[in-house]
Amino acid sequence: MSANSPDSPPQLDIVLVKAGRTKIRYPAELLHDDGTHVTVRAAWAGAGVRDFGFVRFEPGDVFTEHYWRDRWYAVKEVRGPEGVLKGWYCDITRPAAVSEGELVVEDLDLDLWRSADGRAVLRLDEDEFAESGLETTDPQAAAAARAALDELELRAREGDFEALLA
Repeated sequence: MSANSPDSPPQLDIVLVKAGRTKIRYPAELLHDDGTHVTVRAAWAGAGVRDFGFVRFEPGDVFTEHYWRDRWYAVKEVRGPEGVLKGWYCDITRPAAVSEGELVVEDLDLDLWRSADGRAVLRLDEDEFAESGLETTDPQAAAAARAALDELELRAREGDFEALLA
């Protein structure tokens, strides 16, 4: 857990695990935790610029990230340094676990992008998901992951997507 001064907001270390290994760990400011839904804010934790073609993540970007202990996804609102909304990047994950200053999620390879204007809704990394072998090694988790992606895509296309984050 990151060190806190008495006046600083509480911090959590976000730990993204993939295939049994820590993919990335970064500090985040805890904004909300009601026992099910956890919201944090963090600066772009990647090294340099990551250009996906449909969006660029870069130093100065701010992510407001939503995790659930009972849902198979995480939703990350992405804003540029001036506060302009870029969109939402959604990771399909196992439900979040929070303990001792850490929030841990396991990345299941599937992702969804929704642009700020809602016009672009993109399913991502389905090839990586197929190659992961999860459908063979853990068919129940694979089914939950696919159902989560379908749910997010439907919400993103039908307009009640942002209600998830309230």
